[in-house]
Amino acid sequence: MRIDILTLFPQMFTGFLNESIVKRAINSQKLKVNCINFREYSQLSNQQVDDTPYGGGGGMVLRCEPLVEAILDLKKDDSKVILMCPQGKIYNEKKALELKDAKHLIIVCGHYEGFDERIRSFVDEEISIGDYILTGGEIPAMVLVDSVARLLPGVIKEQSYINDSFMNGLLDYPVYTKPKIYRGLKVPDVLLSGDHEKIKKYREEQALLNTKKRRNDLLEKK
Repeated sequence: MRIDILTLFPQMFTGFLNESIVKRAINSQKLKVNCINFREYSQLSNQQVDDTPYGGGGGMVLRCEPLVEAILDLKKDDSKVILMCPQGKIYNEKKALELKDAKHLIIVCGHYEGFDERIRSFVDEEISIGDYILTGGEIPAMVLVDSVARLLPGVIKEQSYINDSFMNGLLDYPVYTKPKIYRGLKVPDVLLSGDHEKIKKYREEQALLNTKKRRNDLLEKK
C-alpha cells in the first residue's frame, strides 16, 4: 500500500513513521508513506496557501489551487482521496478494514480556519476521528495510517487483532498475564485450567459483559 499525506507540516510525521508497528510495515515494504508539503504546489511567488474568507469572518482559509493541484498530480486510477475533516463520517474499525485493501490513499490534512469548499469536489471521502476540533489534520491522519498499517497482511499476526475490540461489534474480553496474584487480585481460575473450550466460552461471555458495562450502545446495535 502507498499512502501520500498532503500536509503543511511533514516534520510532524518523522517520529510517528519511525517507531513501532508503522515502522515495521514500512521496513517490510508492506507500506510506503510519503509526506508532501502542498505549499510546493502554490502558484503564488511567496508559496502562500491560505487567504482571508470571502464575506468576512475570522481566521484564514486554505486556497483551492495548492491542494487540488497536489491531488491531481498524485492521483491515479486506483487512488482514493480522503479529507481529514471534523465534518466527515466518524472513523471506526469497519472503515479501517475497508481501507486496508486500497492500493493508494491520498490523505489531505486541513489547517487554519478551514478550507475552500470547492476542494470537496476533488476528494472521495471525508473522515473525522471524533466530534472535537484539532489544530490540523495531521494527528487524525496518523490515526488513520496507524489503524490501517497494523491490518496489512504480514505486518502483525492475524491472531493478534482478530479478537480486538470492535472487530465483531463488541469490546474485547479482559486479558491477564503473570503473576497469578498481585496485591490480592487473582487471575480467573478458568484461564489457568487448560480447558480451551471453557476458556473460549468464558472469553465470549466476558466480551459481552465488558461491552454491556462500558459501551452498551454497541451491544444495542449488535
